[in-house]
Amino acid sequence: MNLLQKLQNLPESKRRIIFWLVLVIVGLGLLFWWVQITQLRIKSFKVEEFREELRLPQFEEELKGFQEFEMPEISEEELKELEESLKETQP
Repeated sequence: MNLLQKLQNLPESKRRIIFWLVLVIVGLGLLFWWVQITQLRIKSFKVEEFREELRLPQFEEELKGFQEFEMPEISEEELKELEESLKETQP
């Protein structure tokens, strides 16, 4: 008698237990494999190549230029005029 016939002849409760045990073992094996593959991908991830693909240095240069931008100075008179105009526009 082969293994399949032996399993078919077992009571249903035992077959269910065997089914769930096999399912859990296969699931844990797949989880372990997935964790290993994910760790390898993270270790092999090259930030420099990713930056080149996204052209991040260009963005950094643009941001540096923006940070160097100076705000124009506003005199006290102009500031008072702005405050008055804001008060006039508010209900």
